Parts: sequence; C-alpha cells; structure tokens
Amino acid sequence: MNSEEQRKTLQADKTLEAWQTSARYWDKYRPLIAQMFAPLTFGLIQEARISTGQKVLDIGGGTGEPSLTIAGIVGSVMYTDPVAEMVEIARSEAGRRGLTNIDFRQCSADNLPFLDGTFDVAVSRLSAMFFADSVTGVQEALRVIVKNGYASFVVWAAKESNPFFSSISDVIDRFVESPDQDPDAPDAFRFAVPGKLAKILENAGAENVVERQLNFQIEEKMSPEQFWQLRTEMSESLRGKMARLAPDQLPIVKPAAIDAARQYFVSGKMSFPAEALIVTGRKG
Repeated sequence: MNSEEQRKTLQADKTLEAWQTSARYWDKYRPLIAQMFAPLTFGLIQEARISTGQKVLDIGGGTGEPSLTIAGIVGSVMYTDPVAEMVEIARSEAGRRGLTNIDFRQCSADNLPFLDGTFDVAVSRLSAMFFADSVTGVQEALRVIVKNGYASFVVWAAKESNPFFSSISDVIDRFVESPDQDPDAPDAFRFAVPGKLAKILENAGAENVVERQLNFQIEEKMSPEQFWQLRTEMSESLRGKMARLAPDQLPIVKPAAIDAARQYFVSGKMSFPAEALIVTGRKG
C-alpha cells in the first residue's frame, strides 16, 4: 500500500469512527432531521426521475432517508450505509412502519456489492461529501445502474449560504484554532464549489449532467437553546471543537452562539435559509 492509499484508508477509518459516534444522536433527532431535510428528499426524487415500479439504490442512507420515503413510491429500495449502527436504526424504523420493500446492506460507497446494472436509479442524500473515495464512489453508482438510468446526488452548497451550520460554528471558531482543511477531505462542504461534483460525474462517464441549486427553509418548532443542543450533539466537528474549549470558555461561547442564531427564530419557530446542490447524470 502506497502513501496515498494509506492516507485514504486512515481518512476513511476516521470518518467511519466519527459517524459511529454520531449515530446515537442522529437516532435521537431522527424524526426532526427527516422533517427539516424533507425538501432535499423530494428534490432528489424529482431530479432522479424516480417513479412507480423502479428498483432504487440509496447510497449512504443514514437513519433511513431517503429510503423510507422512496419506498412509498417504487417497487423496491436497497438501502446501504457503511455504519452498522445507522443500518440498524433504519431497519428498525422500516419495521415499525411495516415497510417490506426495503432491503438493507452494510457497505461503503466505493465498494458496492452488487452486479452491474442491478438498479434503475441510484441516489445519495448528503452522503457523497463523506465518501472515502469520491471518484470511485461515483463510478460505483453508475456501474450498478442500468443503461439510461440516473444517478443523483444532493450535497450542501457554500457554508456561508447555510447559517444552520455556520451560525454556531463561526462563534466557536473564534475560540478554537482549527487546522487548515484539505478541500478534498470528507466534510459537509466538500462539494460546495459549483461544478466540482458535476465534473467528477462527467469524468466517470455520465451523460447529460445537470447541477441544480435548491433553495429552501430549514424549519421546525424549537427555541435557540434547543437548537444549540441539537447542533452540538449532531455535529462531530462541533463536538470535537467544544472538547478543546477551556473550562472557562464554554460559559462565554454558548450564549454568544445562541445569540448569533437568534435572528432565525420567531415565536418559537426556527427558520434558516438553506442552499443545496442536486447533481444528476444519466448512464450512457
């Protein structure tokens, strides 16, 4: 194994470990997350041309979305995720709902255990940013779909266009020194630059690649204080930064971060403007 392969392996292990830790928090807030990010799910369904009778592959399905929603539309869904804890959370929720047309497989995006042309459509909602090898992950998505099938990926646009993330992290960053981030390392904003993921899809052989900007509101009934708890539990990067705060800093950081987010709350309701990119290509 050469140095580049070692680097990618270590990076993949680190990302997997972070999501294993995060799984219990994503389970705790699962209904809330599903509601907040529902516009991404429906945008993905539209762009991927998902329709009745299809076989759909969900890559990196997390706690169950978009698989759980897509199952109500199509013939069958294959949910995948590399984190065992996420797979069990999604499987449990599908069982609770009585869904029988979802299968579950623990696997990584860059090594899908399926034959060529197995599925009509492949989708990825907020997971492509964390692929251990984004190029191989996209190639695998195209490999396992049929000719003329669609592969569609939802990723976050620029951090500054998404105060749901930046309002708290920007405050914490004033107190915690963070190392420079590799722009190609797994991160929520890895594909925020327009055209970056589209280029990978084109290089993988996809045709008619289209990148669409999706603007929506992340809305839910909660207070700024509840939002602080949600974000600092959900986010592995925020948990890591908070662990590096000095004991006397947290009483300063927390109220400052809550105040920074308060502008997005009115009468007990949270409403953050949000921006994502949906990148879709057809297998030639």
